[in-house]
Amino acid sequence: MKRIFIYFLLVLGLWSITGHYSQAQQTKPRNGVAEPREGLYAFTHATLWLDYRTKIEDATLLIRQGRVIAAGKKVSVPKEAVVIDLAGKHVYPSFIDLYSHYGMPKVEERPWRRGPQIESSKQGAYYWNEAVRAEQEAASMFVNKAKEAEDLKKAGFGAVLTHYPDGIVRGSGALVSLAGEGEEHLSILKERASTHFAFQRGSSQQDYPTSLMGMVALVRQVYYDADWYAKSQEPNKEHNLTLEAFNRQRNLPAIFEVEHRLQALTADKIGDEFGVQYIIKGAGDEYMRLNELKQTGATFIVPLNFPKPYDVSDPADAQLVTLAQMKHWELAPSNAARLAQAGIPFVFTAAGLDKAEDLIAQVQKAIEAGLSPEEALKALTYRPAQLLGVENELGVLKPGAWANFLITSGEIFDKETTIYENWVQGKRYVLADMSLKPIAGKYELEMNGKKLSLTVKGKPHAPQMSLRAEGDTTDTKVNVQRQGDLLTLYFTLGSGEAATLYRLTGWIKDKALEGKGQDAEGKWFEWVARYQGAAEEKEEKKEEKEKKVAEEEKKEQAAGEVIYPFVAYGRAQLPPQETVLIKDAVVWTNEAEGIIQEGDVLIQNGKIAAVGKELKAPKGAKIIDAAGKHLTPGIIDEHSHIALFSVNEAGQAISAEVRMADAVNSEDVNIYRQLAGGVTAAQLLHGSANPIGGQSAIIKMRWGMAPAQMLIEGADGFIKFALGENVKQSNWGDDYRIRYPQTRMGVEQVMVDAFTRALQYEKEKEEAAKSKGKKVVRTDLELETLLEILNKKRFITCHSYVASEITMLMRVAERFGFRVNTFTHILEGYKVADKMKAHGAGASTFADWWAYKNEVKDAIPYNAAIMHKVGLTVAINSDDAEMGRRLNQEAAKAVKYGGVSEEEALKMVTLNPAKLLHLDHRMGSIKVGKDADLVIWSDHPLSIYAKAEKTFVDGRLMYDMEEDKQLREFIAKERARLIQKMIEAKNGGASTQKAGHRPHKDFHCEDLEENFLDF
Repeated sequence: MKRIFIYFLLVLGLWSITGHYSQAQQTKPRNGVAEPREGLYAFTHATLWLDYRTKIEDATLLIRQGRVIAAGKKVSVPKEAVVIDLAGKHVYPSFIDLYSHYGMPKVEERPWRRGPQIESSKQGAYYWNEAVRAEQEAASMFVNKAKEAEDLKKAGFGAVLTHYPDGIVRGSGALVSLAGEGEEHLSILKERASTHFAFQRGSSQQDYPTSLMGMVALVRQVYYDADWYAKSQEPNKEHNLTLEAFNRQRNLPAIFEVEHRLQALTADKIGDEFGVQYIIKGAGDEYMRLNELKQTGATFIVPLNFPKPYDVSDPADAQLVTLAQMKHWELAPSNAARLAQAGIPFVFTAAGLDKAEDLIAQVQKAIEAGLSPEEALKALTYRPAQLLGVENELGVLKPGAWANFLITSGEIFDKETTIYENWVQGKRYVLADMSLKPIAGKYELEMNGKKLSLTVKGKPHAPQMSLRAEGDTTDTKVNVQRQGDLLTLYFTLGSGEAATLYRLTGWIKDKALEGKGQDAEGKWFEWVARYQGAAEEKEEKKEEKEKKVAEEEKKEQAAGEVIYPFVAYGRAQLPPQETVLIKDAVVWTNEAEGIIQEGDVLIQNGKIAAVGKELKAPKGAKIIDAAGKHLTPGIIDEHSHIALFSVNEAGQAISAEVRMADAVNSEDVNIYRQLAGGVTAAQLLHGSANPIGGQSAIIKMRWGMAPAQMLIEGADGFIKFALGENVKQSNWGDDYRIRYPQTRMGVEQVMVDAFTRALQYEKEKEEAAKSKGKKVVRTDLELETLLEILNKKRFITCHSYVASEITMLMRVAERFGFRVNTFTHILEGYKVADKMKAHGAGASTFADWWAYKNEVKDAIPYNAAIMHKVGLTVAINSDDAEMGRRLNQEAAKAVKYGGVSEEEALKMVTLNPAKLLHLDHRMGSIKVGKDADLVIWSDHPLSIYAKAEKTFVDGRLMYDMEEDKQLREFIAKERARLIQKMIEAKNGGASTQKAGHRPHKDFHCEDLEENFLDF
């Protein structure tokens, strides 16, 4: 009552201001006679929803000039107002969509072209990269489009936030009304309401960026450039329209579109770096990473385009659908409910729906999956308005707010509810005639000498009719059209040659339907349908009822669990860190103790707590009998490309600014597969497309954890360099003769130039620091990374083959005062091993790859053994997802080719890569205090018959051969259950989608493709 009283006082105050709601002034000349109308309406006796949770019965809504001037119970209605009695009706605030392209021009598709485009082709004083389009302003592009507006209004929307969806940095969005019909001046409610980002290049023809990590780096560089542009007072500073626009938009709500939940985490990391809290337009899969997404503090714009069931009726087709796709189909409608339960704020969008008017039906599915109607209404009204700072004007019905509201027959999300009207800025849009008389019921139809039973169901504006003759057991569908009280019906009676078409025209009279009709011969007759009572539900047979009840009970059963990661072999719970005593194993320590026969190892709190013989198990410890088995440190792959969405940023010759950590794919099943091969850690390297590549991500195989949790805490920074054919693009084809360098000599010059520029950059930074703010140096992410190398804070792993180039890079490094940490591949390392030792470099090589391209023609299988005997730290790597599963066997080849001892061979995939990665203080050997990354083998670890039975990472049992059998059984049962459920959905009339998925790409050094998630 207090709130209603306040509204009433506001009404009195507003009413007393003469001319407050006067006709809006316009600059446009009028063609014709002025027709000023106040638009004063009073909607009485309504169930009025002032906002998503405040409902008033028998209330009045008063509007004038497109604004609400009163709302409540005791509202005085001016005598000149048009009064509309809404007894029995509900009034809600109209919906708001924060992710729309309404009124925007079509984005041009990126045309196909031959060869690269290194620089921007955009004319004007704009940013150097075509994918950065901060100068785009939706308000300047906006044009009212009647058909689009009509579709949105049918869905219940009154206003949308629209933007031009082109590029990575997309410029500003405009809040617009759907009332306009050609008058854009009056449609734009807020010219600059938001700013927009996405991990999509859009129509840009420029090569850079080609990868996800390149897109992240570009966005970061834009922020740094904008800061410099705002602060710099240099007299000769460039004039950059893009950066000026970007800085104007810095305080606007920022919306970042992502393609899946892991990209949401990546976007939020950018925001954290620059103090920006993004609103994230998600993909509807947020429920798969709720804990991590809650920590972002972001609000999510959630789509409602739930996947259709796959057509899996053919068992061969069913094999094309992954478990992740099947489970997402089942769980996607619960996404919003799970977000709400987790306390993560969200709003809904119609983006992605085939038709905007399907919105409410999709919201109903979300409600059936556990979302409260109040949260659903909030997500469509108050919260989107609040995010834009217009919660006093939109999404509510209180004095001063825009008169955007819906008139419905009942509560908005009830399946039987009809939206009658959508008023936008005080303009009326009729969606269904609320004056129509209800005609549902059972009738006796007399026509042309026949008596038939006519059943009418459905809503007044969209009736559904069926006929049945006496003695028949099946119904005949009647096609019906209604306009006011006028009806048009047509149907066919009989079958085969006796089938006769009838067409009826008529009207509604009291409780009867009557009129005239024609038969198939064109003969006219009169007809009348007399009301007999309410339509009865079809009487079901006992067995049909029992079947229906069983089906309903089955539907009510709990859906499948969310698993981590959300792919096959994911688990509902992560394995815990436990106290474990492994007893009586052959322990390969890689330490001074060597190999301990019948040894014991104790794991506690994720660390190795004790190593020896006849250790006593602490209270509560699990004991594993490893008699006859071998225990080794976990395998470390120094050179891997698994678990990545991209491997190369190939847009320019130097990509030191990109970070592989921004492209980690924690859902890659290769992580699990490599755990099954005893791999516990890996360096995820940039590819070899560039002389200076991107920054490495060093991970542990923490299967089920999010990307950031997979990164090894406190690990030194590494970066990929590359030499040879790939970087000079000699194997890219004749169209790629533009990018420098094109020769091996040019590769050297690129590197020398890069480090020279980095030193000059460092000098400028030092001078700026001394200037006390008078000089501002533009932060250059590329040069910052190169400075880390020069200052020995980041270390190089270099893709290399030919001895002359290996020597060249060592000389370049020595010239600039640093050392190359690791030469990887290094297939001619045996030729220059003495020089590498003098330089201080390590080697990470293939065991026996050779002759797969011209520059490896001199490779030999004795390479690893020769470098080892010279005294280098030598590792054997995979560079291949499949080979990474059997690195123990690759290490064994060093015994065959060169006579390396078994212990030293094992070190080539355990302790030595740990040394190369500066992690040997934590892993690579079995020593007290080191991480409990351990593998129990069924046999000698260098044997081709050895299987990894258990793999521990940080003391967690991340792979267990026995559990693997259970997971396979679970996968088979879960697939069978979901296939059955999809078939039932298809049989129940649900539309389906074709079976299939986007295949996963296992990357190698030279690959330029992107990987995707299955949903």
